[in-house]
Amino acid sequence: MTLMHRKAFPVLYVTDVRRSVEFYTLLGYESTYQFPLEGDPHYVGMERGDSSLGLSDTSWPEAQLGITVGTAPRFELFVYVDDVEAEVERFRAAGHPVLQEPATMPWGERQAYLADPEGNPVALATPV
Repeated sequence: MTLMHRKAFPVLYVTDVRRSVEFYTLLGYESTYQFPLEGDPHYVGMERGDSSLGLSDTSWPEAQLGITVGTAPRFELFVYVDDVEAEVERFRAAGHPVLQEPATMPWGERQAYLADPEGNPVALATPV
């Protein structure tokens, strides 16, 4: 039996798909798919190197699964970048909250935390 390469990726439930696309584009993700193709998207697929994620309107899990999406942080995304300080300043200039300023961690990485438009923590890290 031949196993085919299979890909897994998270789908983030968001209240404003376009606003979240703008945030993740700043992180280096590129939109690769949108549904519907015209008008306001209900879903956008994004890629950054080998990393992928989907952004889906919060109405999807409610309509399809009967699940109501809460307002508390629902995930943490950990992203490696070339320069933590430069990225933090880029996001700060774009008006995104910085949850934790850059600091050197005992495990050997320079790390900071941002909040995405939904308030979820996004860690930026660079090995030292």
